[in-house]
Amino acid sequence: MKIRIILLICTTLVLAGGVGFAALRPVTVLNRLAPGNFKVVHNIHYEPGPRGRLDIYAPPHAHNAPLVVFFFGGSWQDGTKSFYRFVGAALAACGVVAVIPDYRVYPQTKFPGFLKDAAAAVAWARTHAADYGADPSRLFLMGHSAGAYIAAMLVLDPQWLAPYGLTPRRNIAGWIGLAGPYDFLPLRDPILKIIFGPRDERARTQPINFVTNGAPPAFLAAGKEDKTVDPGNTTRLAQRLRAAGDSVEVKFYPYIGHRKLAGALSPLLSFLAPVLRNSLTFIHQTPPVS
Repeated sequence: MKIRIILLICTTLVLAGGVGFAALRPVTVLNRLAPGNFKVVHNIHYEPGPRGRLDIYAPPHAHNAPLVVFFFGGSWQDGTKSFYRFVGAALAACGVVAVIPDYRVYPQTKFPGFLKDAAAAVAWARTHAADYGADPSRLFLMGHSAGAYIAAMLVLDPQWLAPYGLTPRRNIAGWIGLAGPYDFLPLRDPILKIIFGPRDERARTQPINFVTNGAPPAFLAAGKEDKTVDPGNTTRLAQRLRAAGDSVEVKFYPYIGHRKLAGALSPLLSFLAPVLRNSLTFIHQTPPVS
């Protein structure tokens, strides 16, 4: 009965829409009630510094499992991997090895510092995939909000993975973008103007400007009621990918806003939208890179 009451409170907070994960922390409830059988290893350093650590969630007997590196959101200013235990647990419970890294955010860094961190985390995950029962040829990038932006930049602009001898088309099986900002100029927020640099250089910060033929397959999703990141970002990027001949699947979920989309990755809130199920279907149906 107590668990049911807690779950009801958690669901109410998420459905409230105006209350974020960082405000009253309904995510804490999702994390504590994260179901499934999985192993977790915390705070592995993938590069120096307090934000250069990652957590790994793995099925107990994983063998050649898909590998997902998940990047959280937070407007490139906030967020921590500990908030997303429910995501790692949900993926691991469904046979996926999940890596969730921290990365530097403003004011510690600006563009492209968080992309450099993310690329280093991806390289670490691929190198150590077999240690946790994952298949490096089944490596996927996944993110929500600013994390979806990071995933998009890593798969569309090859310069970020290149220092590690990796290229998106040869080393990334696919990617999942949830409520991502991919085409968000002009900037109006004063902090974002600092983060993304001088106006005449901001075109190089937009994922949509790096679409070419041969990008890894994509699954893009957004909530139709998202007031934080315009769902038009997803529409425009999908159109550009299709025009270039790239594979892209798109889902728009009705009655879902920005926070609900992330919350629906928890099996406890899957009734909000089939975000987890659709993401897993994409992962399991996408062939490994050769």
